[in-house]
Amino acid sequence: MPYLDDQAFNLYTRDVGTQLTPNATQRTTLIVAGCYVIIIAILWHVPVLSWIIYPFKLLTVGFHEMSHAITGILTCATIHSVELDPDEGGETRMSGGIPWITLPAGYLGSSLIGASLIACGFDTNASKIACLVLGAFFLFTLWWARRNWLTWVLILGMSGLVVLFWLVADSVALRFFVLFIGVMSDLYVLWDVIDDTIARKVNSSDASAFARVCGCFPSQVWGVIWLIIAFMYFAAGIIVGLVVFKESSSEQASDAAHFLPAPGSSGAMASAPLPSVLVTIVAALSWKLLSWL
Repeated sequence: MPYLDDQAFNLYTRDVGTQLTPNATQRTTLIVAGCYVIIIAILWHVPVLSWIIYPFKLLTVGFHEMSHAITGILTCATIHSVELDPDEGGETRMSGGIPWITLPAGYLGSSLIGASLIACGFDTNASKIACLVLGAFFLFTLWWARRNWLTWVLILGMSGLVVLFWLVADSVALRFFVLFIGVMSDLYVLWDVIDDTIARKVNSSDASAFARVCGCFPSQVWGVIWLIIAFMYFAAGIIVGLVVFKESSSEQASDAAHFLPAPGSSGAMASAPLPSVLVTIVAALSWKLLSWL
């Protein structure tokens, strides 16, 4: 009997090792993700170059504020507004809710969103589904931030990029775009938590407010806890991508040709066209911007 138990354990260990071993397509994705980390780190900390990723910084701030808003809704809060400002900050105004849930949701929620996008970045069809979810996210954000012009401009630009990359190379470019947004979102959480709560104490930060509500630990301790959770989410996103999406690039291309294909691709005539929701968002935002001129 012990022999059978040892044999079953060895088979399980071997199966886990096989699942976590990347194939050629996954190795390419990991290399690209690693390059993203290096490029983002350089652009983030070089003032002259940081403007290149400025829109994506604002997008990650949007994820942060949206996470506050969603948890607020789930805890019966009333959301008054969601705002982004040009200084890469944001604010979610709400009344009610449960503060010890809504306060940490900003960092933890945006890191979870980033991890989910990283996992989806391993597969073309999963990236398409992720973009549909992002489309819904954009609509909710616009509802709460309908008077904030910067949010409208940001979402218009991001929706345009999603549509553009959906059309490039049978949506392969979309997969790497989703991967980039996921890496960017998780890195933002890691660096912002370190900057606001561990390296220096910001009295207006989420961690400081959470420490005042809970009273258990100072804000720096909560920052470390959130940082560890964010690292776990980041690692989980990669592991899920490796385990779930084992298709090769050619298999992904074949599947993508029959699932919401880009116009003009081989499967476009036999399947649904490019999701109209994204085009509708871009058109609506363009009309809104034109009305301001």
